[in-house]
Amino acid sequence: MKLKFIIDYQTVYGEEVAINLLDAENHVSQHVVMKTTSGKEWKCDINVDDNCFQLCYYYSVKRGGITVRHEWLVVPHTINLTSIKGAKCTCYDHWNDVPDDSYLYSSAFTQCVAARECGVPAEVKFSQTMQLKVRAPQLRAGEHLAVVGNTALLGDWDASKAVPMVEHAPNEWMVALDAAKFKGALVEFKFIIMAEGQAPVWENGDNRTVALPSMRSGDVVVYELNKAYFPLNPMRIAGTVIPIFSLRSEGSYGVGDFGDLKAMVDWVASTGQRALQVLPINDSTITGTWRDSYPYNSISIYALHPQYVDLRQLPALADKKRAAHYEALRQELNALEQIDYERVNDAKRGYLKELYAQEGAAVLKSKEFKAFFDANAEWLVPYAAFSHYRDLYGTATFSQWPENRTFSDDDRAAMTNQRTNLYKEVAIWYYIQFILDKQMRGAHDYARSKNVILKGDIPIGISRDGVEAWVEPKYFNLNGQAGAPPDAFSTNGQNWGFPTYNWDAMLADGCSWWIKRFSKMAQYFDAYRIDHVLGFFRIWEIPIDAVHGLLGHFAPALGMSADEIRGYGLNFQEHHMTTPFISDWVLDRVFGARAQEVREKYVEREHDDIYRMRPEFDTQRKVEAAFAGVTDQDELNLRDGLYSLISNVLFVRDHKNPGLFHPRISVQFDFIYEALYDNDKQAFNRLYNDYFYRRNNDYWYGEAMKKLPTLVECTRMLVCAEDLGMVPDCVAWVMDELRILSLEIESMPKDPHLKFGNLSSNPYRSVATISTHDMPTLRQWWDEDWDLTQQYYNSVLWRGDGAPHPLPADIATQVVNNHLSSPSMLCLLSLQDWMATDENVRRADADAERINIPANPRHYWRYRMHMTIEQLKKEADFNAKVNKLIINNAR
Repeated sequence: MKLKFIIDYQTVYGEEVAINLLDAENHVSQHVVMKTTSGKEWKCDINVDDNCFQLCYYYSVKRGGITVRHEWLVVPHTINLTSIKGAKCTCYDHWNDVPDDSYLYSSAFTQCVAARECGVPAEVKFSQTMQLKVRAPQLRAGEHLAVVGNTALLGDWDASKAVPMVEHAPNEWMVALDAAKFKGALVEFKFIIMAEGQAPVWENGDNRTVALPSMRSGDVVVYELNKAYFPLNPMRIAGTVIPIFSLRSEGSYGVGDFGDLKAMVDWVASTGQRALQVLPINDSTITGTWRDSYPYNSISIYALHPQYVDLRQLPALADKKRAAHYEALRQELNALEQIDYERVNDAKRGYLKELYAQEGAAVLKSKEFKAFFDANAEWLVPYAAFSHYRDLYGTATFSQWPENRTFSDDDRAAMTNQRTNLYKEVAIWYYIQFILDKQMRGAHDYARSKNVILKGDIPIGISRDGVEAWVEPKYFNLNGQAGAPPDAFSTNGQNWGFPTYNWDAMLADGCSWWIKRFSKMAQYFDAYRIDHVLGFFRIWEIPIDAVHGLLGHFAPALGMSADEIRGYGLNFQEHHMTTPFISDWVLDRVFGARAQEVREKYVEREHDDIYRMRPEFDTQRKVEAAFAGVTDQDELNLRDGLYSLISNVLFVRDHKNPGLFHPRISVQFDFIYEALYDNDKQAFNRLYNDYFYRRNNDYWYGEAMKKLPTLVECTRMLVCAEDLGMVPDCVAWVMDELRILSLEIESMPKDPHLKFGNLSSNPYRSVATISTHDMPTLRQWWDEDWDLTQQYYNSVLWRGDGAPHPLPADIATQVVNNHLSSPSMLCLLSLQDWMATDENVRRADADAERINIPANPRHYWRYRMHMTIEQLKKEADFNAKVNKLIINNAR
């Protein structure tokens, strides 16, 4: 069949429009430059095989042979050819940019909340065919689109006689009509939404018109029309946030698992919620101790954590004594108030080893396993190798392994060949990941069947003791550490310890590393949270020899030259302002009675009353090593004082170019700033504010737009971002341009002039929540700062008396209701905050509900629900209350 494509797109001199045909894997299979005589109307002819039943494609603009723009790639143009067999087909298209309602095309809506089955149009055999295509993303589950118009063929404006359309692609509807039956050349029509038991909903705007061209027998004309818009309120969704490890059921093994996830989906759906958000679920086994409980430090961006395996879904152990042993252990661990990470993981790992010995050989021969292995071998084999060597050598720090410090092609080949000894040694890890993948996919499918969105979490970092750093070191700066500048969570900043990304290397291959990562995640989730989205603009990079985050600087960032600094009126002295300022009065202030001890042991005199750190203590890491194993609080205070001396600098050198400088974050609270003359303080403050809030905005915008568009478009998951912290103006520009949902927290307003956010001003494209896993729960926050709570009580809740403590359920209900009434598309509340509304259901000890304390890098992540999901489902009054709150707020 011969297809003619016509599109109106105004170009400028030197630009040309091209059409890109896609194959079944969404890769470009044919690229054709179109022709024009006007610079606006572009045309081309393409021959397609008569057996082709569907064609997907997109348009792009080239200049000098280089693509400078392209359409929105998430939902390409689609032509269904089964219904338009003919000799010649003319397609009238229009350019599709990212629509304002792009979220409605995400799988969160098309396969969860508003799930509908796409159909295949029936073949028609008209002598002349007109096909209408239109996108109508507002339709809900159970609804369909129809067309009604000014001819008998289109029902003569009678909705009961409207012609039903077929949804042949997500949110895109089409119908093939007999063009020969239209008496006039001008066809007038509208689209309507139909559903059983409800009145038709007519689209807004004037009647649509199409002027049919002169057609011969066998001709087909396809009109791609502008989106249909209906007078419907936008969808607003309520949901729950809880880590999978925190779930508890009657059959849990001391930690939540993928079976419990299904049960939690049931509770979410039964209360009228439509979303369930979890924390990262990747394997974080590094030391084999409770320190591995930190879910944001995974050893693989693909492998799932073995602790989430649901043993109930696996065959029973044939050895009755061993089965009884594990069942007794399960009951003991499941009775614990908190997770015992080490015992739980030892038990599950032991069980899986015994089950593998019993079932592994048969499973590894199955067609299902072979399909899994073939699809995942690229990451699965290195992961299995890493796990094997980690256990063999007793450490995940691969630089300390006596052998195998790199992953050779020979090892990869041997571990892929079932006949080799190496394969047999690592195959248990293939088996475990096969089970986990199957169970998580099952939970995902189950959530979809309940119209519930599963929302995952993509950590910003990777472990420096992990698979990716081992096999793909080119993508990382292993001599740097990622973290965050000081904030409400930590006055010294946060040092996450992750290596930072080598974006030059990642961009050089089209961000394929990230695309594969996101694509894998799309197999398990329909929405995701980008952890610390600011990292795609710039990351807080900390030198490898620093412990705290104060000595970091944003990277990439436009560092300042010495002359630039002096241009602000600051008397810049490079040595004195980039090395620790240590004087007698500083030592006395920091160490008090121990100041003389510090003079004698840790510092040495430079001149007059000015000192420098001794070489053996001149970095924070050296100080950390000197105090390793110390538990005495006085000694720890001494250590922290030495840390503060080392970070007492006015500028830090750029990590790539030592001739450039960055003002040290929060230095206004430190001694070196205090020692400045008043005029130098004023000059420094001008420089500081310009650097952190204005200087880099356009630069960071460009950096983000190199990366995020590709990542946002590579899957159909709904994209949400954690955009908290020191947020430059350009972040909002990019998120709005890419239609990424922001995170809105009432107690952390983005407007620095406000103490509390105005929930009614939340943007629609946002996620509203009360607290995150890094924050105190609502009940904890209420008792944390009584003066602040009183202000909130009076100015936000509009109550005039003294705020009661602890938080009563009725006030918690008001807070929850306020969040549900906000315009935010998603209102996702932690289970703890939902439960705060019922004093009979919530935990007695509010402090036991905290998940993480960011200021403590050694925090033990072990929070569990205090009741089982089975018990939660039976709390009829509480569940009815949740459902009523959701219904009353039209969510």
